[in-house]
Amino acid sequence: MGKNRKFSWGSALVGAAAAAAAALVISSKPRDPTFHLISIDLTSFKLNFPVLDAEMILTVHVTNPNVVPIHYSETAMSIFYSGSLLGSAPVQAGSQPPRSCQLLRLPARLSGLQLAHHAKKFLADVGRREMVLDSTVDISGAAKVMCWGHKFKVHVDSHVIVDPVYLDVIDQENQSKLELFVNS
Repeated sequence: MGKNRKFSWGSALVGAAAAAAAALVISSKPRDPTFHLISIDLTSFKLNFPVLDAEMILTVHVTNPNVVPIHYSETAMSIFYSGSLLGSAPVQAGSQPPRSCQLLRLPARLSGLQLAHHAKKFLADVGRREMVLDSTVDISGAAKVMCWGHKFKVHVDSHVIVDPVYLDVIDQENQSKLELFVNS
């Protein structure tokens, strides 16, 4: 009637290896990094007659949720006010370990001339103590899996509401989109 089957260590090892590989594939699915502006610290005003330019440090919390380290090249974040380019903040080349967080301190320079073009809106924002800033940045780099490097590009759009008097971050919405390039 029934056949007696013997336990096979080879079949058990193949099954365990397949389960481990499936778990690795599921946990290593590329995920978008997250970015949050923590603080804005004013460092100086520079007279650029007839207006003042402002220099500040943006502290950004970055999380790499992926199981592989990433290495990225230098780039610049563009900062907009009321649709006009207000300034930029350079992002130095660097790397981040897998499943980690780090703080980036980005020096930013904002043009007083561009702000002067929106003087009426800016004064209203100061009165309300809410100023909306938008920023975009494209970060390119590579994630190394074993001995293969996979190139990627992350596009980040940020919508931040700050108090223009004390430069406190009131609210923010950050969206990032990861694009992974497959080497052929």
